Formats: sequence, C-alpha cells, structure tokens
Amino acid sequence: MSYAIVGFGAVGQALARAFARKNIKVAVASRRPPEALAPQARAIGLTVVAKSLRDALEADTIILAVPFGEHREVAKALPSWQGKTVIDATNAFGVLLEELDGLPSSAFVAKAFTGAKLVKGFNHLIAATLAADPIVEGEHRVVFLSSDDEDAIAPVAALAKQLGFAPVNLGKLNEGGALVHARGRTWGQLIFQDLFKKEQ
Repeated sequence: MSYAIVGFGAVGQALARAFARKNIKVAVASRRPPEALAPQARAIGLTVVAKSLRDALEADTIILAVPFGEHREVAKALPSWQGKTVIDATNAFGVLLEELDGLPSSAFVAKAFTGAKLVKGFNHLIAATLAADPIVEGEHRVVFLSSDDEDAIAPVAALAKQLGFAPVNLGKLNEGGALVHARGRTWGQLIFQDLFKKEQ
C-alpha cells in the first residue's frame, strides 16, 4: 500500500510527522513545486518524500489536506480515481450549506473524486494535536472515520492503527459522520474532542 498527503500546510505536515514517527513512507505534494517542499519534508523525516502532484497521486491512498475550496482542483488532476482511496481531512467551516447541495461536506467532496472510495478522517483534531505522539500513557488518541463505502473503512482503520491512533468507525457520512462535519458556521459535536482509548 502506498500513501500520499496532498496539501502541506499545518495539517499536511502534522500527518507527515505521524508517518515519519512510524517510518512509513509517504509522498507529500501541494501547489508548490516539490523542490520548495523538500527541505521541510526532509526535516520531518527520511520517509517523507516531496513529489509533484501528478507523481504523488500514483499512491493507492491519498490524504486530502488542502483547504476545502481547493478539493476540486486536486480532483481534476486525474481523469479517473478508480481504485484509489481518498481520506478527506478537510473541513468546510464557513461554507454555506447551499453551496454543498445540502450534503455532508465529505459527500460533496466525494462527487468530485469520481470512482474513488472516500473516507472522512483525521479532520477533527487541530494540527498541533495531530502532530503529537498519539500514544499517551499507554492509551491511543482516537480518530473518527466515516464513509458511505463500508469496504473503504477497514484499510484506513488499519493505517490509523499503524500510525498509533485508535480508529472509531462512525458509519455513514450522513449518520455518525455528521458528528465530525462542519456545517455552515457550526462544528459537529465530535470536532476538537481529544479522546483516548486503551488498545484492545
């Protein structure tokens, strides 16, 4: 399984740190050229490799860590997303509900990534918390996952575990997933909840 993070702001870098901590290789890309990202990528860890967007999108699993409004631009970079898993770590806070066609933000994002399996995840914690070691006193920091594609959750949950987090499946995007979606000027009830779980 190969991984890429698209977006190399605070959240993208926080996620890159999680991969580096466990020595898992991950490509990072943004609108900036790879040579502009390379020094910061190297500083985070040897397994974090700056690539062009096109090269990064060859990965099996892509974590979307761009500002919400930029997701369509990323989606246009591939003619088809068939066979890819997209982890949506964006938040649509401040985006009018009418602009989302009345859908949960990730269901709206999924429409742009035709053919991809989309999982909402890694979006409910602030970047500084996401960047910190997720294992504290033997307990694992919780990440919430939701998807309308049941088969998509298991591999993303396995990745979360590999990174040291405790994945919690909230079910479909418009059900439990609504708890981690921003809607207009309101945050879902589970956003910013920094919870821990003992390993099973």
